[in-house]
Amino acid sequence: MNITVNNLQELDAAAKQILSRFPNDRIFLLYGDMGAGKTTLVSSLCKALGVSDSTSSPTFSIVNEYSSPQGAIYHFDFYRLKYEEEALDMGYEEYFYTDAYCFVEWPEKIPNLLPEESRQITLTASSPNSRSIVVK
Repeated sequence: MNITVNNLQELDAAAKQILSRFPNDRIFLLYGDMGAGKTTLVSSLCKALGVSDSTSSPTFSIVNEYSSPQGAIYHFDFYRLKYEEEALDMGYEEYFYTDAYCFVEWPEKIPNLLPEESRQITLTASSPNSRSIVVK
């Protein structure tokens, strides 16, 4: 699935499109350079799932939890991890192996711990305002 987003206002529609195309998936891995829009896309995904709380990057806390009509949603940012063992120490499997939505930024930091049934989302900045989103 390929989506082109020409401005931030189109991200909400892109998020709805991703969720409707993959209704049974719960773990979404977000790949992209710093500033590609991973956190902004997660905010749009959460909004599409009915989260009314404000969302933010869990860079320092590593994981944020949000409430939605579908239940808990977990937003991970593994950017600061130096070793995969740090994810083990935080009990990542308690999050990944539930039926909760998990949105994971910087999954490349924990390549050996990622569930096979994960959906990959790659964001690429085409210009300062536009993004290419590829979902596999």
